Amino acid sequence: MKVNIELGGGAELLFGNQKQHDIDLQDDKKWILGDLLLWMKDNMLKERPELFLQDKSVRPGILVLVNDTDWELVDTVNYAIQPNDRIIFISTLHGG
Repeated sequence: MKVNIELGGGAELLFGNQKQHDIDLQDDKKWILGDLLLWMKDNMLKERPELFLQDKSVRPGILVLVNDTDWELVDTVNYAIQPNDRIIFISTLHGG
């Protein structure tokens, strides 16, 4: 199952400074967004996982959009990923 992941607002720095990732998830299981987060940690994240994940979700301050809809409206980590979904992670945290 193909999924498009986009990173912005500085979140891309944790993923090798790459803003867009087209990934292919195994079709033999039902994927939920929580599974994808753990997959991203194990397969994509290059540094400082504590700046992206907290427990089994994203850290507060990271906006998540699924097909341009706030993930709070689609059941957050329990959202069942569909083929060709566009999932965006935008960090709203900035140092100073």
